[in-house]
Parts: sequence; C-alpha cells; structure tokens
Amino acid sequence: MKNLLDVDDLAKYLKLQKQTIYNWLNQRKISGIKIGGVWRFDKKEIDKWLRSQSRKASRQENNNI
Repeated sequence: MKNLLDVDDLAKYLKLQKQTIYNWLNQRKISGIKIGGVWRFDKKEIDKWLRSQSRKASRQENNNI
C-alpha cells in the first residue's frame, strides 16, 4: 500500500532522525502498526496528527500573548 510508510520513510517525510520516530512511538505521541516486525504508519493519519499539532501550537501562542 502506498499510503503506508515505514520508519525510514516517515523520518524522511518529517525530516527527523529515525530515533525520534522510535522515541515518539515509545512516548505514544504517534501511533503505528507493526507488520512482520516492521513499524508502519498511515500517511493520512500522520498528516491528520500534524494538523492537530499545528492547532495546539497556535492556541499556545495565543495564550502567551
């Protein structure tokens, strides 16, 4: 499926280190599924999560004004 990303793909997509992805998984900041011992992420869910993080950041900025 082309909408599933592995850790390498997700790290490249978010311009992060792979270890950051593993840390976020451990901290339950992001969710994924393990298929055959490999973490996979639904790109649509990651995009939705990114939008929600953007809204949180905007609210925090407004509260600090």
